[in-house]
Amino acid sequence: MAEFNLNDLEKIASKQEIIDFLVEHNIIKEKKFLNQLKYEKEIEVLKERMLEIQSKIIEQEKRVLIIFEGRDAAGKGGAISKTVEYMNPKKYRVVALPKPTEEESGQWYFQRYLKQLPNKGEIVFFDRSWYNRAVVEPVFGFCTEDQHQLFMKQVNKVEKLLQEDGIILIKIFLNISKEEQAVRLQERRDNPLKRWKLGLLDQKAQELWDSYTHYIDTMLEQTAKARSWDVITTDDKKEAQIETIKTIIHYIEKKLS
Repeated sequence: MAEFNLNDLEKIASKQEIIDFLVEHNIIKEKKFLNQLKYEKEIEVLKERMLEIQSKIIEQEKRVLIIFEGRDAAGKGGAISKTVEYMNPKKYRVVALPKPTEEESGQWYFQRYLKQLPNKGEIVFFDRSWYNRAVVEPVFGFCTEDQHQLFMKQVNKVEKLLQEDGIILIKIFLNISKEEQAVRLQERRDNPLKRWKLGLLDQKAQELWDSYTHYIDTMLEQTAKARSWDVITTDDKKEAQIETIKTIIHYIEKKLS
């Protein structure tokens, strides 16, 4: 790395000169830096726009439900975190329900999720949702075929009722290639700081890829009657986060008066 001193730094008078200086001294790679800078600028604007959108939702007392589904390691948590970063925490909730209790297992399947629906002026994010019964549960045999088919029969009707009652419903599916998923899962295994993300089901994601694909394709095709899915590929995490927030903003804006 080339040497430089304080006098060099004092000569710098613009952002472009800073970039040129850092590239010249092999501190950064220009293309990588510029791509990162572009991402930071764009997502900053989008996060600020989400705060504006939230303010309108509060003012107009709208109710918004955003369902996030996707393959393992597709980046649901990261996309949600970026979306809510500047939002008023008192007026949004991220719901990630654990395995149902024995009591909940004896209830109507949708019951525990319906308890989490948004109140007026509130946005609720489902980090996985009732669509567990469309994909994860049948893949792992956690439900019977009859239970799966009953869910598929009821879900469009349930979502239509929610929309008829005024809830703004958004459904986002984050997809990922098999190759990129393998890379991310291995990274979780190797990195002690990320190992907590690797659940027992995640470890089977590659082995059961084809089974997942079958149920995902069926879900996307058959459960789009009340509200279609927005499918976003996440092999590039940054592009996916930007596309996710844009999708949410675009749909909500159409629904606000």
